[in-house]
Amino acid sequence: MRHKKAIFITVAILLAAFAIFFYIRFYFVFGEGVKAGELNYFVRKGYIFKTYEGNLIQTGFKGKAAGTIQSIEFRFSVTDKEVADSLFKLSGRNMELHYKEYLAPLPWRGMSVNIVDKIISVSSDTNSPEIIE
Repeated sequence: MRHKKAIFITVAILLAAFAIFFYIRFYFVFGEGVKAGELNYFVRKGYIFKTYEGNLIQTGFKGKAAGTIQSIEFRFSVTDKEVADSLFKLSGRNMELHYKEYLAPLPWRGMSVNIVDKIISVSSDTNSPEIIE
């Protein structure tokens, strides 16, 4: 009887530890913020799970060589179809995107750990933003 109880407790502890690990690794929001830049591309792709993937180019960062400007790419995924449909129409525009950062990607959520959930503003140039919210 003691042996069965010990096995049951061990299995329960292992399952609880696995569930906690899985939650923290894939569903815990590690960070949240806003990125601004120009939408370089936005696509829907995948073999089994078709996901929305995009790339935002952030400019204005000082380069390593004197007098140069370096671009930083922000790769992201989108799970909300309405946000994805809006982004398909906005390639080449400057925008601010709200995102959540996870510790690891899930195949059905996208290829990136950064998940964009809202478009905050869009502008064709840096002087006249349109607020989307």
